[in-house]
Amino acid sequence: MKSSLRLFIYFIVSLLCVAALSSCSSHRKSVRHKRPRKPKIETIHVSRPGKVRSSIASEAMTWLGTPYRYAAQEKGVGTDCSGMVLRVYEDVIGVKMPRNSAKQAEFCKKIDPDDVEVGDLVFFATGKDPNRISHVGIVLDDNRFIHASTSKGVVISDLYTPYYIRTFMMFGRVPR
Repeated sequence: MKSSLRLFIYFIVSLLCVAALSSCSSHRKSVRHKRPRKPKIETIHVSRPGKVRSSIASEAMTWLGTPYRYAAQEKGVGTDCSGMVLRVYEDVIGVKMPRNSAKQAEFCKKIDPDDVEVGDLVFFATGKDPNRISHVGIVLDDNRFIHASTSKGVVISDLYTPYYIRTFMMFGRVPR
């Protein structure tokens, strides 16, 4: 009996010592910090647009407020991102573009951020696959683009928000 009592007391004292030592320690938990990803979008400086490029931007602006509607392309009624781009380019310069944003990216000539102009396209991977283009917009100036947002319809957004920096894929120029 004495030995089991002694063992029990030893066990309790050991537990109390471990608890006291661990609670008194002043160590900080090591936190693993993620390295910030270098944004793929470099700062762009859009030059003053010519007449055609101004017309593309002006036409795109007339789509503001159009509600989002998947697979639609009708101003004021409903559109998705690629539908708006398709119609703007067809109406302004008569270019027939593919119907979805991934095919539109293939159709375009990829351009460097230094060469971006008003009316060029900006492509993003906003879907489940981070390597597949799924969204497109039209560049308006050094930091804004117009596009059809699934939640807000056709809006102007800042290119340099964390979301668009993270999902950015490329700039493209529509061949004429």
